[in-house]
Amino acid sequence: MSSLDEASSDSAHTLELSKQPLQGLKLASHTVLEKAQQRGRSKCVKCGGSRMFFCYTCCLLVDVSLQEIPIVKLPVKIDIIKHPNETDGKSTAVHAKILAPSDITIYMYPSIPEYDQDKVVLVFPGPGAVTVQDMIQCLHERTDSRSRGPWVKRRKIENSPAATHSTENLGSGTSDEIKGCESRTHPLQRVVFIDSTWNQTNKISTDERLQDLLQVELRTRKTCFWRSQKGKPETYLATIEAIYYFLKDFHEQCLAQEYIGEYDNLLFFYSYLHTVVNKSKEAGRKQAEERKKQQETERRL
Repeated sequence: MSSLDEASSDSAHTLELSKQPLQGLKLASHTVLEKAQQRGRSKCVKCGGSRMFFCYTCCLLVDVSLQEIPIVKLPVKIDIIKHPNETDGKSTAVHAKILAPSDITIYMYPSIPEYDQDKVVLVFPGPGAVTVQDMIQCLHERTDSRSRGPWVKRRKIENSPAATHSTENLGSGTSDEIKGCESRTHPLQRVVFIDSTWNQTNKISTDERLQDLLQVELRTRKTCFWRSQKGKPETYLATIEAIYYFLKDFHEQCLAQEYIGEYDNLLFFYSYLHTVVNKSKEAGRKQAEERKKQQETERRL
């Protein structure tokens, strides 16, 4: 092959990769999932159901040990409100719970905790929803409108020479200490996501217990979920996609830190299943083409 042909081939390959979603993620090795898939389904030790990788009913790993998968630490706590009619096997919420067990809680609707509207947001599209970039400012304004005095006092403290000196001293601290300090400068404590088909979300999103929460929308992200819902825009994400993209934007736009893949492993299962499903679809398409060619050949004979 000539150098020109090689360059053309590389360019085509790069273009093809750019069209594929979930590229460039910093993920733990999928070898453990590949081996588990080769072994086939196993029974969940809790419910006895036949499962692959994990039990979506019990949120437990199946035929895979905890030491073999990545565990992700999140910068903010996350609650997932799950619709009772959402099919467990189709939900990606369990991915998040298994991969970030200490930071994620799943509630079955109508169970919803009591939330502080000044410190909690709901990630859900709507006419009054704001972007992640504007979220923190909106929370501050909410607090300011109810209690202007304490907020002004806080601003004065933050802008005082002592506060400035304290911030400058962070330069000698560890990255974890810096991140911890930065997290204390924003009011966000918890983020709520709804786990449901888009046709069922209205029941939860309009619940009076969530009505006062600031709504945040991920307007520029597009789903690559293999279970697409007809009539819904590409910006309607699967639960695990929404969590991942929110955290990535939060890290860059609210914590003002460079993103170097800290939360990529939240897509550990999702990215692998995406590849498996697409390979299966491609194999099915090729088989269908072969059958069609064979039928055409037989007709000619």
